[in-house]
Amino acid sequence: MKRKLVAAIGIAGMMVSIAACGSDKKDGGSDKGADAKELTVWLTVDAQNNWPELVKAADDAVTKKHPGLKIKHEYYGWPDKNTKLDAVLATDKAPDVVEMGNTEMLGYMVKGAFAPVDPAKFDNASAWLDGLKASVTYDGKTYGVPYYAGGRVANWRKDVFTAAGVKSTPKTYQELTADLDKVQKKQGDKFNAWYQPTRDWYAAMSFVFDAGGSIAKQEGGQWKASLSSPESIKGLTEFKNVIDKYMHGDKTKDESDRYIVYGQGKSGMIFGAAWEGATAADPKNDKTGKLKDNNENFVMPGPSGKNMPVFLGGSDLAIPVKSKAQGLAAEWINAFTGPSGQKGLIAKGNLPNNKTDLATLKNDPKTAVPATAAESNWFVPMAPGWGQVEKAQVLQTMLQNIGTGKKSVQDAAKEADAAIDKVINTK
Repeated sequence: MKRKLVAAIGIAGMMVSIAACGSDKKDGGSDKGADAKELTVWLTVDAQNNWPELVKAADDAVTKKHPGLKIKHEYYGWPDKNTKLDAVLATDKAPDVVEMGNTEMLGYMVKGAFAPVDPAKFDNASAWLDGLKASVTYDGKTYGVPYYAGGRVANWRKDVFTAAGVKSTPKTYQELTADLDKVQKKQGDKFNAWYQPTRDWYAAMSFVFDAGGSIAKQEGGQWKASLSSPESIKGLTEFKNVIDKYMHGDKTKDESDRYIVYGQGKSGMIFGAAWEGATAADPKNDKTGKLKDNNENFVMPGPSGKNMPVFLGGSDLAIPVKSKAQGLAAEWINAFTGPSGQKGLIAKGNLPNNKTDLATLKNDPKTAVPATAAESNWFVPMAPGWGQVEKAQVLQTMLQNIGTGKKSVQDAAKEADAAIDKVINTK
């Protein structure tokens, strides 16, 4: 599931209350409430529906150490969770543990909603995936613990590529484009050899990072946009080449319905979240009746010669600053996200939160592709005003202007940099 950045939207008011209450925690975290008698844990319905036994195992581990402790769970859907969290954080009824989409963390960290934690107290912290580690880090401090990850892969239709004379998935970008050229020539201009929505900034920024560019860089304590750097321009130019050559659909669309479009049978390949190919092949989405038997994932090669860096989605667990049981909350999080928890999450089809476990998945043909793809990853700038950048859809506007030819790559990137610089350092 894609999770949009919440940032400061809707939480400014309740943060006044948080700021006023202050905090007695030191930088390394707090043992405050280690002897509390009750612990409240908020998770999404993913845990309730798909791995309740892992939640119980964490409960059992903590209550064994703290007899008499009562652990209360509340479960929320993604659209509802933050509205309820914003409301409760303005009171003295804050939960002790809350699950956050990793793109939701920043706005809450900026406003001081979460307590800092000591990474040394959590198993595998030294091996957390870079993109997930970035999502819980702000201003040099750690404010959460990665829970699990979701990566991005390429997916193509074997039947379409085989018919064009392609015998195996590509290992290099040059092989990929040669394969796509064959399909495009055979299928004609009304077919998308690669269905790549123009406004899909997750894919576009993968090209940018692959070329050595970035969205923004921190210099002297301030963030400055860098989409018009030579490296970023190189990545954006190659993204435009893909749109021009292989994407013959609506060039004003984003990626939200990509799996539906893919299932309609007018496209040969997509590059997106690992679940999208399989979802397109679901009978209710597959209008071709052929996707299930011809669906093939592979690691997306980058123009640089390395695997394409991918955006890592996923979830984190955080401790609200108003929690009265922060020490116990940290213990529960470690029990839930530690080695046994990660093993259970992997068995449910998730990617682990750390490189050690991820490496083991590369040896299993069933998980080798998403695990290998996730090794090279990137995340958004952890800048105080990044939420405003996303809210204004600066990147999407830039990409649409590039993809439709309304503006040159250079002009669109310069305009985006100017828009980003206006807000990126503003809380």
